Amino acid sequence: MFQNRKLFLPPPNDGSDWKELFKKLAAAGAGRTLGEDGFPAGPWTPELLAEAISQIDSNRTGVDLRTVQLWFQENDRGVSAANIRWLARVFGCDDPEATADWQVELSAAQTRLQAKRREAKKADSLASERPDVSPRPAIDEEQSSLEVSPDGEPEVDRKKQRFSLARKSEALFSGGSPLNLPAAVFAGASALGFLSYIVGIHSAVYLRADNFAKEVGFLWAPNWTFLFMVLLPLFFALVTELLAFWTKEGRVRLWAWNDTTTSEDDWARNVEASSSSYWAVFLICVLFAGVFQWIGVCLIPLLEGGADYATSWGTLAIVRPEVISVPVSIAFTALAYLYMCLCFYLFFAGLILLHTMIHDLRKIDLEAKILQQVGSQEEIYELCLRLMRGIFRCTILGLLVASCMKAQSSYLTSNAKNILDWLAGDLSSALAGRDGASNGFHYRMPTHYSSLLVALSTIVVFVYGSICLRAMGTRFHVPLWKMAAVVTLLFATYLLVDAFVGFSIVLGIGVLVAVFSLVDPGLGSRRSNEIGSEQIVS
Repeated sequence: MFQNRKLFLPPPNDGSDWKELFKKLAAAGAGRTLGEDGFPAGPWTPELLAEAISQIDSNRTGVDLRTVQLWFQENDRGVSAANIRWLARVFGCDDPEATADWQVELSAAQTRLQAKRREAKKADSLASERPDVSPRPAIDEEQSSLEVSPDGEPEVDRKKQRFSLARKSEALFSGGSPLNLPAAVFAGASALGFLSYIVGIHSAVYLRADNFAKEVGFLWAPNWTFLFMVLLPLFFALVTELLAFWTKEGRVRLWAWNDTTTSEDDWARNVEASSSSYWAVFLICVLFAGVFQWIGVCLIPLLEGGADYATSWGTLAIVRPEVISVPVSIAFTALAYLYMCLCFYLFFAGLILLHTMIHDLRKIDLEAKILQQVGSQEEIYELCLRLMRGIFRCTILGLLVASCMKAQSSYLTSNAKNILDWLAGDLSSALAGRDGASNGFHYRMPTHYSSLLVALSTIVVFVYGSICLRAMGTRFHVPLWKMAAVVTLLFATYLLVDAFVGFSIVLGIGVLVAVFSLVDPGLGSRRSNEIGSEQIVS
């Protein structure tokens, strides 16, 4: 049968899946223009079919030759909804009614292929869970070590799953209610605050050697109260929300324009690929930031009666033993540092997850060419920008965490009575044109270094995300420049803490900008020209 001087085959409606149906149509050359002799021109090749699809007037972007080649290969890949439309035009020989029939048939064939995939995966899963109890003539040492548990799952696989730090860390953010992790961190900080009341160091003033009185109580230290009760819970809440969006909605919708489907296993493999990073961060946070720092900053000074560190609530027993004893101080600081190092491990695990999401987006773009699909660009830009704005908000909180840590460390070496007087004194000195007072003491400040690591790690994730999105399209450039300007200002604010008289003015401006950016990550763009006319809700 011929239509418009092309070979036309009606939809067979024989229950074939996509691969079976396409193989028949390609071999027959359905939709190909007749030869000069009036006979069919032969079967389709990937090059000829890609050219035919690209020549359709309404298809402005054409189709990638690599995608067409995958259709011809023996694999389990299907076809996207957009490409079903173009294939229906080809096989329907540009006849509207025939095209509609072929679109229905191709869509049904794609559905049947997906159903077969699911059945095959289910069968493989059942087969792997069913223990093999058949006798074997010989079993070598490697086979005998793979014991089967009562539920049919190999014991080695169970152990691997049980000790996967990457998967366990990701589960803390993705499992259960989004409130679980932020609430747990907040509860831990609250418990430490109550304990500080019980042991009597919630508010404590000591007289320094130069007769300056300083407030070093636990509740007066923002890096132990405001940081763990506000900033980190907000950070974890944002990462949890963004992770849920990406795994359950974002990546699934982006893969809808590819010639295959995605699954939770794909995301699990992406998470597992960063396993070494999780272990490295865990060792650094627990051993160095936790155990070694506690030994050097708290334990040794408490046992020896002093060190080159500024006195804080952790070493108050040295100068005011009537307030808290050394054994109680050792126990309380050990508990506090254990809580701190675990929280900061989760913070860096959140940064790794943010990097994984961006890397996943980059892989999808490289494999699926999502930004080249007709009719999907607006929605794709919306999803990508929503992901980047979530990372932007997490970056802001990370820089605020670093600034909070550095501010407390700088205050302990100053002449001010408490941190509020320190900030107010700097502001009044700047307005009055006075120089800042120095105390002549030279303390070691390890928190300056750890806060710098926090700031740099946070910025690296943001920069990586910005680079990936800039490579995906010029329409991202304007919002990315706005975000980069805010991040640069906040990083400069962090660096300038206690650097000169009047730094509190810069700090105040940075905090105001940070709060505004957290509330409105679009930075005032109600309707953004670079992403279309629709408002983007982040």
